[in-house]
Amino acid sequence: MRRLFLLILLVVMSLSLQSQSPKVLTGADRLELLLPKVAGQRVALVVNQTSVIGTTHLVDTLLLRGVNITTIFSPEHGLRGNEPDGQLLSDSIDLKTGIPIYSLYGKSKKPNSAQLLNVDVVIFDIQDVGARFYTYISTLYYVMEACSEENKKLIVLDRPNPNDYIDGPVLKKSQQSFVGMLPIPIVYGLTIGELAMMINGEGWLEGKTKCNLEVIPVKYWNHSQAWSLQIKPSPNLPNDKSILLYPSLCLFEGTVISVGRGTEFPFLVIGNPTLTNYSFQFKPVSIVGISKYPPFENQICYGLDLRNARVKTQIDLSYLIKMYNDFSDKKNFFTDYFNKLAGNTELKEQIIKGMNEDQIRATWKRDLHSYKLKRKKYLLYP
Repeated sequence: MRRLFLLILLVVMSLSLQSQSPKVLTGADRLELLLPKVAGQRVALVVNQTSVIGTTHLVDTLLLRGVNITTIFSPEHGLRGNEPDGQLLSDSIDLKTGIPIYSLYGKSKKPNSAQLLNVDVVIFDIQDVGARFYTYISTLYYVMEACSEENKKLIVLDRPNPNDYIDGPVLKKSQQSFVGMLPIPIVYGLTIGELAMMINGEGWLEGKTKCNLEVIPVKYWNHSQAWSLQIKPSPNLPNDKSILLYPSLCLFEGTVISVGRGTEFPFLVIGNPTLTNYSFQFKPVSIVGISKYPPFENQICYGLDLRNARVKTQIDLSYLIKMYNDFSDKKNFFTDYFNKLAGNTELKEQIIKGMNEDQIRATWKRDLHSYKLKRKKYLLYP
């Protein structure tokens, strides 16, 4: 009886150990791979507030290990992630270290030859969210292009994406902009490292040049695993729910519908002052460092509270279609910005024509199939 008890106990312990997955290690966590590659090199970092190892910023971690950081580049929202969306940023000096900080969301969005003169290798470490219109991947594109032109090596420290599926219209070249640089779907199902490999492999850089690229991959993670962010990737994505709703709700930024900028719950509510048939209401106000001049500032907006809504693992067009149908002044519902976010001119016309969600999604099928075949070549994770 005792032997049977011990045997059962061993089996239970074994199953328990098997069920405990090892901790996911991001590319930044894997210093044993990174440090030998930058020893004796002049290093530039493309980083923001998400560029951490544990609770310590990558800049501090590398400086403590003797890495020669000569230059820092910062994307939209700045090095500390506390600048509002669309706010152009100036170059500066890090007061703590004296390292120059060059803005990639100011006069220029691409590093120039003078800024890279004192650099041998560039490290890119920014948490993405997996949506095409999130500008960090446009920054990646321009950094790759600059590294290609100036013969600098680029190391991408990979991180998983919280939105990790494939959906939405594939961007057409006619709608290319900083909120859509690449011919990929709205949600593209790649880590930022895999996307960098695709940019290189598909010849998407100017002149079809290639960047001297190396990706330090994530360890103990695969594409079936959810990824929760501990640090806000930008001021108006405060939590996991807003991040998961973002691919669907960001399309409203090209309409007269507020997504809750200027509230405590951006990208968790939608509304407009004229939609008085809705009972839920919110009032956007100016919030320093988050949304200085939000749409409909100090006006009561009526609409939907999505804080308890179920989030689908696909672009949810139902909100867009419903808001369009319920808005009385349909001629002025869309702005010129909408097509840039959608990546085509068709989605707007499909909604105006009254096509339902299934009909619209069917028009994406062929392009998404082609994209999925292309994507397979660049996967680092199962």
